[in-house]
Amino acid sequence: MAHPISAFQAAYISIEVLIALVSVPGNILVIWAVKMNQALRDATFCFIVSLAVADVAVGALVIPLAIIINIGPQTEFYSCLMVACPVLILTESSILALLAIAVDRYLRVKIPVRYKSVVTPRRAAVAIACCWIVSFLVGLTPMFGWNNLNKMRRTQEPNASQEFVITCQFETVISMEYMVYFNFFVWVLPPLLLMLLIYLEVFNLIRKQLNKKVSSSSNDPQKYYGKELKIAKSLALVLFLFALSWLPLHVLNCITLFCPSCETPHILTYIAIFLTHGNSAMNPIVYAFRIKKFRTAFLQIWNQYFCCKTAKNATSSTTTAEPGN
Repeated sequence: MAHPISAFQAAYISIEVLIALVSVPGNILVIWAVKMNQALRDATFCFIVSLAVADVAVGALVIPLAIIINIGPQTEFYSCLMVACPVLILTESSILALLAIAVDRYLRVKIPVRYKSVVTPRRAAVAIACCWIVSFLVGLTPMFGWNNLNKMRRTQEPNASQEFVITCQFETVISMEYMVYFNFFVWVLPPLLLMLLIYLEVFNLIRKQLNKKVSSSSNDPQKYYGKELKIAKSLALVLFLFALSWLPLHVLNCITLFCPSCETPHILTYIAIFLTHGNSAMNPIVYAFRIKKFRTAFLQIWNQYFCCKTAKNATSSTTTAEPGN
């Protein structure tokens, strides 16, 4: 029989639902904006769409699964593992999308004349597909065997059945060795450091070009590189927010692995979880305030499908009501 939800769990669920209600519509709006606006069709914005898809999935899939795990249902081991793995897939997809965006911005300022011939729509699509394939392989590694099943079997009674029911919790099924040595030290930290170096080089190249005013694919180099600097700052902010949101949880995982006797306050764990999920709601806000093309597209969608539609309906209702006056 399911145990009643505590006041703390109710508060946790409420915050998670609020994050989802902001994240899902916001990122759908990002995808919608790219689809309807021709000015948002280059490779960078295709990678941003891939990032937005991952963020939509966080709100629509990961958060509901996180709520289920928080309640702690009784499930079979691999059923619980299937609930825990999507967040690993989507985290890696977000990291690789951010890396692709960073590389794309680097190429735009390094080879502006040849950029369009090098970064074609076909190559961008292949890059996005590769990012998602790698994400699934990394995120599903626990399903392939790197999990806590053997550890749990060693603590099980010898005469117990092979399939046993557990209280479904993330740390119960996901190995901390996997989370720290493989997920964090291989697939999270190195890409973040690489992106930091890439953006530093991007800003350095832009600064040199603005100072030297060398020729580029644009008729006005100052305007071209000035625009690139503004977009690079906005996307670097997206990267910074991602790192700020995800590193605390990975640090807590390292503490759990390397210092088993250390007691981590539960409130810190919940704050770290809220940060990771809340990151999926941050990006549309950054785009709206920092990138003019997105702001224009968002306003166009609002005026075309919401604001003006409401005004038309109101006008139509008034016109219909007039003959009866």
